Amino acid sequence: MKFFKRPERHPLQWIAALLIAASTLLQAHAAVLPLDHIVAVVNDEVITRQELNRRYDEVVRNLSRQNTPLPPRDVLEKQLLERMVTELALQQHARSTGVRVDPTQVERALQRIAAQNKLDMAGLAAALEKDGMSLDSMRTTIRNELLIARARERDVDNRISVSDAEIEGYLQTQAQQGAETEYNFAHILVTVPENASPEQIQARRARAEDILAQLANGADFAQLSASHSDAPNALQGGAFGWRASGKMPALFAEALKPLQPGQVSPLLKSSNGFHILKLFDKRGLDATLRVTQTHARHILIKTNEITSEADARNRLLQLKERIDNGVKFDELARLHSEDASASKGGDLGWINPGDTVPDFEKAMNALQPGEVSAPIQSPFGWHLIQVLERREQDVTQERQKLVARQAIRERKAEEAFQDWVRQIRDSAYVELRPLD
Repeated sequence: MKFFKRPERHPLQWIAALLIAASTLLQAHAAVLPLDHIVAVVNDEVITRQELNRRYDEVVRNLSRQNTPLPPRDVLEKQLLERMVTELALQQHARSTGVRVDPTQVERALQRIAAQNKLDMAGLAAALEKDGMSLDSMRTTIRNELLIARARERDVDNRISVSDAEIEGYLQTQAQQGAETEYNFAHILVTVPENASPEQIQARRARAEDILAQLANGADFAQLSASHSDAPNALQGGAFGWRASGKMPALFAEALKPLQPGQVSPLLKSSNGFHILKLFDKRGLDATLRVTQTHARHILIKTNEITSEADARNRLLQLKERIDNGVKFDELARLHSEDASASKGGDLGWINPGDTVPDFEKAMNALQPGEVSAPIQSPFGWHLIQVLERREQDVTQERQKLVARQAIRERKAEEAFQDWVRQIRDSAYVELRPLD
């Protein structure tokens, strides 16, 4: 048998041959897969071109379903990238300040989405696949939205308080103005950075004035919102839906008051930037108000130098286990609750919407009568909540103060949220790179 010996090559020849082969493979692969690159750096994370492309395709599908005319691709991409930068900065802030999202919350949200669309999980996965998405990408989206929502609740919503003096002042103003009005309107916002220079302010004003001029020439409001507005609801055409005059900034209420349906406001200036409003319709508020009242009780464990968050939660878990095993809620509340309601077995009486802080109200509203919550956290500490009963109640006599409290809270929360977003965005290190 003969053995054929392969001709020997110099080591450099082998290296050259390998480089040529690798180059050929890379060229063939590049012909199949588009090259990806970084389009933005946000602190220590990046946004890639492919991520922007996926977001663009998703938004185009949504705008098409709403029959909203599409802005030019480069304009919409620039708007989307800025939105993605802000969202990533908010997510980073939430994670770095201790916000965590339980995976079971994400799964429950997915199940609710499936149920709302009358699908099982397999059907939801198939529907998402048709739109170029997957269950995993939807999970990531939901997780990120929950991160931001939790951070907003903690940093903004739970810090909003409404005093009796503010309610009285609101009611006096309403009495002078006559019956309150609801407006169905949309909004375009051009933000101005905190501590902006005169040149930056003038540049943003010029941008807002250009949008106003386009609207005067018949441009579509929803399209301009999608391509130019910095507001969170920009991709929904800037729509606010129906909003009572007392539940919006006074600047908006005054601007909408003289408008007729279809008209656009002049340019409005606030601490956040420049605003443009479009009125779709308006109506008077019904004098009768019915609300769902909840009769509930709770056990509160406060945190301090001695009782940590984990200690408070664990104590409530032990109490809940005893309740589940037949011990009466009110007896444990009298013994263990650190709230003034302890002497009444934790009974809070009938609660109207808006009477409690958002975290407490959200957990309470999710319970059926007789059900006891898991431990939930609020600015006051950790709670176990039990709903006793619910009723629909005509609160016409209490209506003025109830509406006033809700209106002031919503207005203050929205203004504080915009400031919060701007501060986090302005404090982030952001490097925008060419999109091509």
